[in-house]
Amino acid sequence: MDPAFLLIQVLNGVQYGLLLFLIASGLTLIFGIMGVINLAHGALYMVGAYLAFWFTSRTGSFWLAILLALPLTVLLGLVIERWFMRALYKRNHLDQVLLTFGLILVLNECQSILFGNDVHGVPVPAPFSGSIPLTDVLSYPVYRLFVSFVCALIAVGMYFLIQHTRLGMVIRGGASNREMMAGMGINVHTVFGLVFAAGTALAAFAGMISAPLSSVYPGIGDSVLIISFVVVVIGGIGSIKGAFLGALMVGLTATFGTVFLPELSGAVVYALMAAVLLWRPRGLFA
Repeated sequence: MDPAFLLIQVLNGVQYGLLLFLIASGLTLIFGIMGVINLAHGALYMVGAYLAFWFTSRTGSFWLAILLALPLTVLLGLVIERWFMRALYKRNHLDQVLLTFGLILVLNECQSILFGNDVHGVPVPAPFSGSIPLTDVLSYPVYRLFVSFVCALIAVGMYFLIQHTRLGMVIRGGASNREMMAGMGINVHTVFGLVFAAGTALAAFAGMISAPLSSVYPGIGDSVLIISFVVVVIGGIGSIKGAFLGALMVGLTATFGTVFLPELSGAVVYALMAAVLLWRPRGLFA
């Protein structure tokens, strides 16, 4: 096999995995700390993609679109947590599934009303529109490398935030024992609101930066939600380290599965999940 072609597939797998990490990290934080199964997480990815499209088309600048859209997604996360999620903390998981599935329907309908059902595209930012030549006939897009770099930078930032700051200590404490955290005088609802808003922003930001890589269309978050749950299960619920490793494993498996086993490309990721669960039933870093 051509080494350059193999390198391209590795880069594609890593880029896809790092993008999945942005989505899955918010999902595993929300479930690990708040105990809420948020089926609407994929719809929040869709919200980010559509906001990037709309603001880019209005301002002509992809970077300005992200700066305008990110605060809106944080605000959306705070509103959803305050008015919907807060009522679910002491309810069973079935109630959580029903309510968050209802949020999917609401957000999808809002998308249809506001943006229609057409397929849209977001142009690649001019500074990153080129490609790096690998051979005479093969090259790799600069924007994909930029996406990988940004996702890796966010992953490093999340590690230091959670492991080496007071806020991270509170988040880890909330994941271990929320009653003890409340008994120490920490406002649990404030922490939960911040965590949910951060998870919303991560999912939406993933949708924003991935918009130039693919089309923006109705239901774009549905498949993302499913694969993100696979990442969370492989990595272990509540583990950021597990989400990172699981996302890279899924990204590389999906990419090479599509290349070498195209007729089984839809099954290789789930085969990976089954193999991991047979080895470690609670995930890699439960």
